[in-house]
Amino acid sequence: MPMRDQVVLFDVDNTLLDNDHVQADLRAYLTQQYGQDICDLYWSGYDVLFKEEGYADYLGAAQRLRLQRPHDLRLLAVGKWLLEYPYRDRLYSNAIASVRFAEQWGKCAILSDGDAVFQPRKIERSGLSSALDGNIMIYVHKELELADITARYPARHYVMIDDKIRILAAMKKGWGDKITTIFVRQGHYALDPKIVAAYPPADITIERIGDLPSVQLPKT
Repeated sequence: MPMRDQVVLFDVDNTLLDNDHVQADLRAYLTQQYGQDICDLYWSGYDVLFKEEGYADYLGAAQRLRLQRPHDLRLLAVGKWLLEYPYRDRLYSNAIASVRFAEQWGKCAILSDGDAVFQPRKIERSGLSSALDGNIMIYVHKELELADITARYPARHYVMIDDKIRILAAMKKGWGDKITTIFVRQGHYALDPKIVAAYPPADITIERIGDLPSVQLPKT
């Protein structure tokens, strides 16, 4: 890959796509179709897998639920719901326009955490894969993969746009002045004052992804 002056990296969940809304729809679906007990059992399994694996494993939680209720054949539809959900409808307003704006800063790519099946499917169905020309990176812990990111998209400088201040702080620690971090105050992580207060502030903070065109990057 050629050395670029700058590469712009976008997170997905609660940065470009309203994942809190997706979760709310999933809760409503589970409750309406199977009852509150099944809904609670699904999210209990989800929490267990999140602690074990370190990422949101929605399909894994569906499989876990099936093993816990092996004779409830209705639960076979949960995976279908997850894979066929209209994720494009959950993109934040002006999310794609903000990606287009950022293209003037440099090569744009998605940098996300997630599993090997559901997260790529979500990115594809949302339209983000085509919007970013297939420049997609998905890791278990993206903040630990700076060397691989550098090898795939070598650049003199990076911009990271994310709703998780923890991720931004970790990448800033790893790359230092080589990265400009932009914190998007969307979603439950970004709006939790205890989480935000636990980490150093980002270089730039915006209230929503649609505000990105108002950002002026510092000279590097």
